[in-house]
Amino acid sequence: MESAGAMSKELSKWREVKDFYKRASELYIECGRSQPASDALAKGARALEAAMPEEAIQLYADACTILEDDGGDQMAIDLYRAATSVYIKIGKYTDAASFLLKLGLAADKCNAAYSQCKAYLGAIIVYLYAHDFKQAEKCYNGCSQIDAFLRSDENHCASKLLAAYTDGDIEEIKKIAQSSTISNLDHMVIRLARKLPTGDVNASKANTANEDEKPLDENDLT
Repeated sequence: MESAGAMSKELSKWREVKDFYKRASELYIECGRSQPASDALAKGARALEAAMPEEAIQLYADACTILEDDGGDQMAIDLYRAATSVYIKIGKYTDAASFLLKLGLAADKCNAAYSQCKAYLGAIIVYLYAHDFKQAEKCYNGCSQIDAFLRSDENHCASKLLAAYTDGDIEEIKKIAQSSTISNLDHMVIRLARKLPTGDVNASKANTANEDEKPLDENDLT
C-alpha cells in the first residue's frame, strides 16, 4: 500500500495517494503496530502538502492521534510542527496557533519543557501576525498559568512583546522580533515574527482598554 501511494505521487494522482497511505496505516493498526501506522500517514501527508494541504493536515492530525493513544507524545511533536507549517503556508493562522498549543500539550506530557515554551510563544506570535491581539493576550494569560512557561525566557519575551503592542511602540516590537529568544523558535514562526508588526498597532492598543478576558482553560494546555 505504501509503495502504491508513492507511485501515485509520481503520477500526481493525489486522491489515490491519500487512500493508499490511509489503507497502509489501517493495516498496520490491525497488526498492532502503531508507529508504522503513524509513519504511513505522515508519509502521505508530506506527499500531499503542496497539492492538497487540507488533506495533508488531516493526515498529520490522525498520525498524531495514533502516537498519543500509544504514549508516543514525543514523536508527535514533529508532526504537529509539520501540520502547523502547512496551516501557515495556506494562511490559516488561527488553526496554526491551535496546533502549536496542541504541540505544547504533547511536549508537556513527555516533559519537553523547552519545546512546550517555544510552542506557546509561537502561538502568541501567530495570533499577533494575524492581527488578533486580544487572542494573543488571552493565550499568554492562559499559558502563564503553567509553571514551566511562567519561568521561561519565552514568557519574558512574550510579555515584552505584548507590552510593546499595548504601548503602540513599533520600534520596540521590531527589536523584540530580532531577539535571540525568537531566533531559537521554529523557522515558520521566525518568519512571521520578523514581519511584525502587522495591522494597526494603535487599534490593538485601543481594543485592550477595559477588557476583562477569561484565560484559556488550563486543562487544554497541560
